[in-house]
Amino acid sequence: MPALLMRDVRFKYRGAPDYALDGVSLDIEKGEFVTILGSNGSGKSTVCLLSDGLIPHAVPGSLEGRVEVFGEETSKRTVAELSTRVGIVFQEPESQLFCMSVEEEVAFGPENLGVPPHEIRERVEWALELVGMKGYNSRSPFSLSGGQKQRVAIAASLSMRPEMLVLDEPAYALDPVGRRELYSVLKDLKARFGMTVLLAERDCEEAAAFSDRLVLMKGGRVLESGPPRQVLRNPEKLRQVGIIPPQVSEIASILNSRLGKAEYSFLSVDEAEMAIADGLPAWRRGKLR
Repeated sequence: MPALLMRDVRFKYRGAPDYALDGVSLDIEKGEFVTILGSNGSGKSTVCLLSDGLIPHAVPGSLEGRVEVFGEETSKRTVAELSTRVGIVFQEPESQLFCMSVEEEVAFGPENLGVPPHEIRERVEWALELVGMKGYNSRSPFSLSGGQKQRVAIAASLSMRPEMLVLDEPAYALDPVGRRELYSVLKDLKARFGMTVLLAERDCEEAAAFSDRLVLMKGGRVLESGPPRQVLRNPEKLRQVGIIPPQVSEIASILNSRLGKAEYSFLSVDEAEMAIADGLPAWRRGKLR
C-alpha cells in the first residue's frame, strides 16, 4: 500500500481557465523521499494540497480521479483526520506560525485533538529535539531566523506524529546555511524513523542529493520519474521546464559529449572532483548508487 496514490487526477481551481493537474498518476511508497521538481504553474503545489486533503475539503475547485493516503481516500476523510497521518509545511513558515511561543506553536495541533497534557509535553520536547530547536520553548517564533522558523513549522507538524511529511518549497526564502539545516533535518527524519517525505522544489541541487526519486512536472503533468541520476542526466531538458540544472550535472553532460560513449552522472561536487582526480573510469554511471 503506497503512502500516496494518485490515479488519473485532474483538478481545476475555481475560476481558473486551465487544469492545474491534467491526468496525473503517481505512487509514493512508504519510507520514500520523493522530490517533485517544477517551475511555477507546474502543478507540484497542487499535489501537496491533495496529499493532506486541503483539496478538496478547503480549496474549492473541480476534482476528478482518485487520491489515497495510506489506503484511505482523502475525499472521505476530514482534514483533521488526515493531519494525524500527513503533516504539511508551506513555503513561508510565517503563514503557519501564530502562537506567542515556540512551545505553544508545537503544542497547538495535539491540544486541538484532545491529547492528554502529559503526552503533549512529551511530543513537544520530542519534536523540538528532532529539529534541533530544544531549549527554544519560550522564544517567540517571530524572533527566530528564517531557517529556525521553518524548523519550528516542521516540529509543529511532527507533534501530530504523522507518517508522511509534505513540504512545499520550504527552502525557497532560506540562505545557504538555513537550506543545509533544513535538509539535514529531513534526512535525519527519514534515516531514524523511516518517515515518508514528499518535497516540492524548484531548486534541485540539494534535493537530488537527499532524494530517492525525482518527479519532473510541467503544465500539470508528470514528464519523468526516476532516480536522481537518471532525471538529472539531461540538463537541457531541465532548462526547458524551467529548472536550473546543478552545475555538476552540466559538468557530467560536457564530459559525456566530449568522451563519446562515456556516461557520467554526478550528484555532488565531491563526486565530480574525485572522478576528475581519478581519471574518470571508476565513476561511470551505474557504479554509483
